[in-house]
Amino acid sequence: MAADGAALPWIDPAAFARRAIAMALADREDAPSQGWVFFDRGLIDAAVALEHLTGEPAVETLCGLHRYHRQVFMAPPWPEIHVVDRERRHGLDEAVAEYERLQVAYPALGYNILVLPKTSVADRANFVLDALNTL
Repeated sequence: MAADGAALPWIDPAAFARRAIAMALADREDAPSQGWVFFDRGLIDAAVALEHLTGEPAVETLCGLHRYHRQVFMAPPWPEIHVVDRERRHGLDEAVAEYERLQVAYPALGYNILVLPKTSVADRANFVLDALNTL
């Protein structure tokens, strides 16, 4: 948005997904090799979006080559806190549809999904920490 570019989800969603893929790959390359590293909305999310938008086989092509840890934490759509604003212009129905696509894609790629509870930030953080302690 700051560069007045067109690779925005409400202008050119496919260009946005391609840009998100490029950023996700760069983030993986720059990530520390020790300790836990969390990727918010990473490569798989972007590849699923691109495939949904264009039909290009992005998920198998990209995500088979670039693996994350098998444990994935997902935040479900939460109507009570969903807000449409300047940066997030999609509605709740679109968020639910995307979440449902990701609920299929991650297990198909061999990932285990743990859905974050709809509770306080502190409780969700503890949920994640407890899960990490069992890995």
